[in-house]
Amino acid sequence: MNEYKERMSLIVRNVAEQAWSKPLRSSGLWFHSDVRDNFYYASYLFAASLDFEHDPQFSRQEGKRLAEEVLGRVLRLQNRDAKSPMYGHWPLNLEPEPEAASPHVLPVELMGSLMVYFHRKFESEMSEGLAREFETALEHIYHGGFFRKPLTVCNHHEAKYTAAKLIFGQRFSDKELLEDGKQSLRDTLTVLRQDGMAEYGCLPWFWHWTQAFTCTLELVEDPQLKQELRELLDELWSLRTLYYLKGSWVGAHSRGWPHDAPRDGNVLHDYVQFGDFSLPEEMPRTEYAGFLFYEAPEAKRQLALNRSEPTEVRKAVMKSVEGEMRRLHSYAYVTEYFAVGGLWERVLEFDNEQLRWMYSLPVRTEGKVNQLYFFHPGEGYEPSGSDPRHQSEWMEVLYHKNVVLALYPLSESADAGGREVVGVLPEGEWLYDLEALYGKVDEVYFAIHLSPGTTYDIREQSGYHLVVCRGDDIALTVEAVSVRDAEHRGIEEMAAFARRMSEQKPEFKTNEALEVAYTGWTTEDQLCLKHMASGSPVKMINGAECTFELYSV
Repeated sequence: MNEYKERMSLIVRNVAEQAWSKPLRSSGLWFHSDVRDNFYYASYLFAASLDFEHDPQFSRQEGKRLAEEVLGRVLRLQNRDAKSPMYGHWPLNLEPEPEAASPHVLPVELMGSLMVYFHRKFESEMSEGLAREFETALEHIYHGGFFRKPLTVCNHHEAKYTAAKLIFGQRFSDKELLEDGKQSLRDTLTVLRQDGMAEYGCLPWFWHWTQAFTCTLELVEDPQLKQELRELLDELWSLRTLYYLKGSWVGAHSRGWPHDAPRDGNVLHDYVQFGDFSLPEEMPRTEYAGFLFYEAPEAKRQLALNRSEPTEVRKAVMKSVEGEMRRLHSYAYVTEYFAVGGLWERVLEFDNEQLRWMYSLPVRTEGKVNQLYFFHPGEGYEPSGSDPRHQSEWMEVLYHKNVVLALYPLSESADAGGREVVGVLPEGEWLYDLEALYGKVDEVYFAIHLSPGTTYDIREQSGYHLVVCRGDDIALTVEAVSVRDAEHRGIEEMAAFARRMSEQKPEFKTNEALEVAYTGWTTEDQLCLKHMASGSPVKMINGAECTFELYSV
């Protein structure tokens, strides 16, 4: 068994054992929060009961029986009323009673195509009754036609529609649907190559792209179509490798769920692809990472695995913002021990589930946070600090290698988000000074300097410290230095690093403009970020204005 298959097998076994040990609810299901989790866990339990290379921690016969019961229960929750506008769909949230739950548009998007894959892979091992249940459900999905939509914005929903057009078009010999899927696939590939991925760092939805098209590649038979799917998957995985650091997703996130902020938790596909970190016990998005795999282009994969030299990643993407196409510019600096990156412009994203910039460490064990960032709270922010996402528009940034400069010009209209700036510090060794914070987290030192007059409180959260900063005209700088680089410069311990960086303080100004100037300790580059009451912010690197043209594709 090769390394990829062994890692996939481990995921299957771990999820199967969790499913076996989890008591069923009175409904005959494990989960009511999301119907799809029942399908995923039962799929893994079914597969593990047939794996004769590894001995499961349960009876194979009983495991298969339980898996079939849950799979059948899930399939029968489908809306099979052809007159219903939600024909072919499943409910999402099953509370309080699954049979009474209303159908939802989301479950069938990804689960529908995966059902075709699971049915084809395991049909010969299924009971006659379960095989018929699958065939019936797939017919209703096809006739319900959730995927019969045009390609418009090329997002993760449409990626799944395109995959389903190809999968169901082939399965039901629907030539018109199959041709529609082929054209949607070609148009998607063109958009990705010309305009970039508008859903930058979008988790877990990026994985829905890769799952949907890997599933399609496994099922379709047309050689030309297979080649086009490989090209698309190469594009997706090449993008992933640019922003990869031992399980973490570097740089700006347009959307993310709490299990990916401030810790990268949705890591199963990365685990299979790269294998350079341990499989975590907690798996918040199991989906089909244990079944579907496509190997990233080898040169790109090796770049992601071997970060011996720092890499700068500059990308521009076209994105529809409030009905208009805008060019956005991103930057990332990726090293062996840490990475930092973000988006130059701020745009309003769906549900405001965004992180505009962050420092990333490799995925850490025991649920420890691996991200560091600061922001002004915006719409959707939870005041308790337990969900540190949802950033406001009130921030200007300058990124340069291992340094970030940030200004928070909080006008009166920013009062809706409060007069505070909050930050996330991963668990580690921290020294709290007046208007400065110095830390050592794993193999990285951090120096954070706050503008004069800024006060802060530290609140303990699960796996991280929440920093709540207060003051007028808040500004800050962050510089990250690997322990190895610090040792080369004569720094042997945390206290020595703090003393040295206390001599590296920025210059803050608040007269006619909010301004911060900083000289990097390791680069010696001179950086300046200035916010004027009117006009665009001024961003300078070594005396030269930093324009967006520097960050074009």
